[in-house]
Amino acid sequence: MTQTVKLSAFLIASQLDIKGIKSFLDIKPLADSSSELYYNFSGGKYQYYCNYGVVVFAGYNEDEMKWAIKTVSGFQKNPSLNWMRDDHEVIVEDRTGIAFDFDRIVLDRLDDKVIRIAMLNLAQSVALDYYHGVSETLLTEVKSFARQLELTGKLKISRNNMMRFIGKALNTQNDIAENIYIFDAPDLVWDDEYLDKLHQGLMKYFDLRIRFSEVEYTLRIIEDNLSVFREIIHQRESSLLEYIIIILILVEVFDLLISKILKLTA
Repeated sequence: MTQTVKLSAFLIASQLDIKGIKSFLDIKPLADSSSELYYNFSGGKYQYYCNYGVVVFAGYNEDEMKWAIKTVSGFQKNPSLNWMRDDHEVIVEDRTGIAFDFDRIVLDRLDDKVIRIAMLNLAQSVALDYYHGVSETLLTEVKSFARQLELTGKLKISRNNMMRFIGKALNTQNDIAENIYIFDAPDLVWDDEYLDKLHQGLMKYFDLRIRFSEVEYTLRIIEDNLSVFREIIHQRESSLLEYIIIILILVEVFDLLISKILKLTA
């Protein structure tokens, strides 16, 4: 007998208040920590909340998912107007082993732990899609600054705007370091060979390591460029300070000369 479970992941905000959602739902979760909440509801339905703004559903229809997201709207920080989404099917068949097709996963076992591992990896995949988009946007801006240097020999951006841009880049790096933990296996796979095999397979299926490395490489390029830009702005400010000092010295000299001339003519 074949059973199909549809998983749907949404990135709905920059962060979710996990503690607030847990208090609001007032239902004992199957698993919870400072970064995640995992619930099992009647009818084979599951909800998985991640502190980095992703919620994953299993066994829900479209209206039910929209309603569930709306109910936790008060616990979303910087809600997204355009949700990022990814859908995959988990197929359970009377077979041996695990197989990965284009948009579905074929298993011979389905339980709470299997669903949780699948949801975790799908949530990480959607988050990486988001961070890839953010890093590419930052790189595009950096390229425009580099193009200015190439064409004009000048960096046409104020110190304040550059510092804001640097802050945005640093926050992106910090968010990735804090939220994307693809190199750390979940605790529940340590004593279960099947779950470990599933987790490793899903990481490869979603290309999590490769995509993470791509984002990390893009951010390193951005960081290298920003170091050059900071040095240029520092030199520009140092030159400005030198000009100001020269002007003040000249003013002092002219004042001294005028004072002497006035004394001679008095």
